[in-house]
Parts: sequence; structure tokens; C-alpha cells
Amino acid sequence: MSKIIALVDGSDYSESVCHHVGWIAGRIGASVDLFHVLGRREGTNGDLSGNLRLGARSKIMADLAELDAQRAKLAQAQGRAILDDAKALIEGDGVAAVTPHLRNGDIVETVTSQEADADLIVIGKRGEAADFAKMHLGSNLERIVRAAKTPVFVANRAFKPIEKVLIAFDGGVSAMKAVDYVARDPLFAGLACTVVTVGKPSDAIKRGLDDAKATLAAGGHQAEVKVIEGQPETALGDLVDGEGYDLLVMGAYGHSRIRSLIIGSTTEQMIRTCKVPVVLMK
Repeated sequence: MSKIIALVDGSDYSESVCHHVGWIAGRIGASVDLFHVLGRREGTNGDLSGNLRLGARSKIMADLAELDAQRAKLAQAQGRAILDDAKALIEGDGVAAVTPHLRNGDIVETVTSQEADADLIVIGKRGEAADFAKMHLGSNLERIVRAAKTPVFVANRAFKPIEKVLIAFDGGVSAMKAVDYVARDPLFAGLACTVVTVGKPSDAIKRGLDDAKATLAAGGHQAEVKVIEGQPETALGDLVDGEGYDLLVMGAYGHSRIRSLIIGSTTEQMIRTCKVPVVLMK
């Protein structure tokens, strides 16, 4: 059976992650490993006892240790509650095989240690610590995209069933992997697909799009192809909004200005402003 790794943190995006996981798992027949990761306990900063005498200092240090223990217990209880709620949401979408995991440590280490037999990693675009006013992307998302070898599905804030898929194509290796992924994976079966290149029409671009279209056709997709001009981060977002696409698929690395989510500012800006989920291929 296929396996999905889903990451929830109790943020506004967690519910969307759960519903997207339910939709994906239903289409590909996958089980779900559901993770909530508690960061390494930071403890107290510095010597808070000042110039107190030894007896008073020992009492304060004992109280601080007890407070740390209480905080750890509360974090564990909160983590279990987040996982219980997430599991119920995914099961409510018809997925029976959902296994919750509460872990301590680094979230990237957790993902990379678990992804070997996973087909997809699902995470929210922003986490509980994100600055919504500044539209910051979640720092954990950036780190996971950099480290993971498995495709990453970045959920947007609200779930919507996916019917139309846009594939951003620049001719690079990861863009070709993205096309091949859509062609082969049952997740995309029966969905309307369009391949788009941002640039000026040329023979090289036409050849690349023809190859992408042929790959998709071999997988049963009668894809459209488009060439649009402009800056990728704005032109792709405008196309998604204007023509009602529900999902953007792209390579995380390329050889043009669409180079790398979060590993380059152009695509980072597009991901921040794009209102649909994004699948990233390495």
C-alpha cells in the first residue's frame, strides 16, 4: 500500500492538511502516518537566581525544573489532542488506515527518517508561528523542502477538491520529473492537466512542451500546453487565478527564474501568494 506522511501542528492550516490528505489517500489507496513533532525542550535561559543565597537559589532552581516538567506534560497532552482531532478529520473523509505519531526532536530529522517508503509528504504552507501579516512561509516547510527526497504537497489554507492541474515547466530536470510524476501517479488520474512555460515562444520551448505533452499522453492525459510571458512568480499566479486551476505542480529546482521554491526568492514569492496547493518535485 502507498503511504503518506502528514504533518500537523494545530495551526489554521492543519485542518486543510487533513482534508487534502483524505482526498489524496482516497485516490491512491494510501495509508497515513500522521505526525506531530514537539521541538527539543529549550529550558530556562541564563541564571535567573541572581545574587540569592544558596538556599533560596536552590529553591528557585527546583521550582524552575518543576515548571519545565509541567510544560512538557502540557505539550504532550496538547500534541495528543492535535493528533486525535487530525485523525478524526482524516477518518471522516473515509480513510481507515491512519496512524498517529507524537515525536520529540527535530521535524526535519523525523521526516527524513520516515520518508524512505513514503509516496508523498503533506504539510501546510504556514505553521502556527507564521507571521500572517507579512505572509511568511513556515520555516519548517523551507527546511523540509530542502531536505526531503519525496515529493512534497504544500496545502493552502482552505481545502477544495482538485479538478484542474497546472504544471509549471521550464525544461529542467525537476520539471521533467514533475511531468512524469503527473503522467504516472494515480493521484492525477482523470484530472484536467495543462503544461505552461513562462517565456517567449521559441523552437526550443515548443520542443520541450511537445515532449511534456507526449509524456502525459502516454499516461492517459490529454494535456493542453501554453506559453505565457511575464515574470514567473506573477504570471503563474495570475494564470492560476484567472483560469481556475486547483493545484500547481512544479520542480523544486530549475534552470530558469522558476528556480527552487524557498531556495530562491522568485518561487518563494509565488508560493506565498498562490491560493492553491503546490506539489514540489526534487
